Amino acid sequence: MRLSAIFTIALTFAAAAVVSLVAASFSVQLIEDTSEIGVRDALDAQGMTWAEVQADGLQVTLAGIAPTEAVRFRALSTAGTVVDAARVIDEMEVEAQSGIAPPRFSAEVLRNDAGISIIGLIPTSTDREAVIDAFGDMAGDASVTDLLESADYPAPEGWEDALSFAVQAMADLPRAKASVDAGRVTITAIADSAAAKAQMERKLQRAAPPSLRLRLDIAAPRPVITPFTLRFEIDAEGARFDACSADTEAAADRILKAGITTGAPENADCTIGLGVPSPNWGRAVALTIDALGRLGQGSISFADADITLLAAPGTESTTFDRVVGELENALPDVFALTAKLPEVEDPEAGPPEFTATLSPEGQVQLRGRLSTEGLRDLADSYAKSHFGSANVYTAARLDETLPGDWATRVLTGLEAMASLANGSVKVTPDRLEVMGNTGNKDANTTVASLLADKLGEGADYSIDITYQEKLDPIAGLPTPEECEAEIREILEIGKITFEPGSATIDASALGTMDDIAEVLKNCGDIRLEIQGYTDSQGRESMNLSLSQSRAESVLNELRARRVLTSSFVAKGYGEENPIADNKTEEGREANRRIEFRLIQPEAETPEDETALESAEETGDTTAEEIGESDETEEGSGDEQN
Repeated sequence: MRLSAIFTIALTFAAAAVVSLVAASFSVQLIEDTSEIGVRDALDAQGMTWAEVQADGLQVTLAGIAPTEAVRFRALSTAGTVVDAARVIDEMEVEAQSGIAPPRFSAEVLRNDAGISIIGLIPTSTDREAVIDAFGDMAGDASVTDLLESADYPAPEGWEDALSFAVQAMADLPRAKASVDAGRVTITAIADSAAAKAQMERKLQRAAPPSLRLRLDIAAPRPVITPFTLRFEIDAEGARFDACSADTEAAADRILKAGITTGAPENADCTIGLGVPSPNWGRAVALTIDALGRLGQGSISFADADITLLAAPGTESTTFDRVVGELENALPDVFALTAKLPEVEDPEAGPPEFTATLSPEGQVQLRGRLSTEGLRDLADSYAKSHFGSANVYTAARLDETLPGDWATRVLTGLEAMASLANGSVKVTPDRLEVMGNTGNKDANTTVASLLADKLGEGADYSIDITYQEKLDPIAGLPTPEECEAEIREILEIGKITFEPGSATIDASALGTMDDIAEVLKNCGDIRLEIQGYTDSQGRESMNLSLSQSRAESVLNELRARRVLTSSFVAKGYGEENPIADNKTEEGREANRRIEFRLIQPEAETPEDETALESAEETGDTTAEEIGESDETEEGSGDEQN
């Protein structure tokens, strides 16, 4: 009886222990599952699906590779919002970070009367001291401000060439800015005149290495016109501007519109310059042109605020008085009008005259009448000083009855003729006529200003000067594309051939070289690549070497003909870019060639990041044709060409 009771009690305790153990095990599993699922859901909600979660009792272990240290910390914080942070075991790793990209090296150089400043980021391998010393020599007594930072990274390809060119260019540019990047230089500058601008651009393009991308933005100031001049004439041949000046684009448009409405050619042009006497210049000119159009024929001349209106002989006096009266009332203040209605002269009476002619070859003849022996000597000397002593022939007779201002009119006419490439000047007691051809777009304005200044208010003169582009030393040059096309035409007629087995140009091709050289001498500074090609016979390396040698031979032949080749490069391409089938003799002959191709500038992409911004982003990493292959398979010889 007693034993049975003890057994029952023991069995009860054993059953309770088993139940407790099962309950505890179930509780631990429930806690692990709840913690793991909760942390997993929280991390997924934050986009951290890379993290691995494993619960072990009350502890939660996080594993996986975090993209950054910040993301790793955020994963720990997120898990701490679900379970006690002390229960979170961190076994996460951080993804290895790639090396910091090198910065973009660049520099900007600004030069003006105050001195030179340079700012930017350069490699430590650049000789900074030499650069600053070079700028110091340029600046003289002015200051040099060094705002350069440096970074210990290799200099990118083209950096040293670009910086050296910029330093060299700034020596000739007293007012300019140069922006330097690896392989690229942009220069912004101001020239004193259009001619100086063209000279500056030619010099910079010639000095630039062929591999350098050079961008030029050179501005020339508006010309100062004094006196501010305009002349408009209507005669039996129609209406025309002999000279046109305006102070703004709007004024020029208004003046040209008034002239075209009156009958002037639609391609008329107006020089925009400085020196206008009144902001109402465009309105005053338009009103006066309109008045002349109502008279029918005649001329108007502006010299600053003085206006001279000459009606054609035979104009009705009533119409003349009415039109002039209306114009006087409409003109803005400041402008003064002098109107003349010439008397009809006897057509049988011929006035005395002096004529000077300038031939296209530069020969000058002075004929007609001069008042004194001294004036004849003076006119002869004056002409020789402008056109050359050997080019002047004087055959003028003396006439003491000529007007007192005859000397002024003659010398003024000769000075005006100096603006022409060819033409003539005619002087009479009442009129001075200048006509001819020129290569200067501003010649009309220049001559009109000269005559208005020298002859005085109310003087009657006419200007008939035609601009011809072929006479313009700048605009008359062919475009680079036209030069390339002309050379291509020459090569289609005569091939550049070579002696067998060498890069020596065959004597039969020297005439072709002469023709190409003559074209290039008229092309100015163009960037050109002389390309050598072969057929596919022979070893590729030998063909490449031969094509290079032959391209260089062509370049040397051009130099021997005094062609400026500083902007030319010779490059052999070997078997590349065949233009015909290499399986036939005709095709191989076509593929053995020399070509001339323009070097086109690379397209630029905008870059907003400055050098200093780039430096800041690096953080602590900155301390601061035609030839032949001749090379056949082993054992073959030179048989072609």
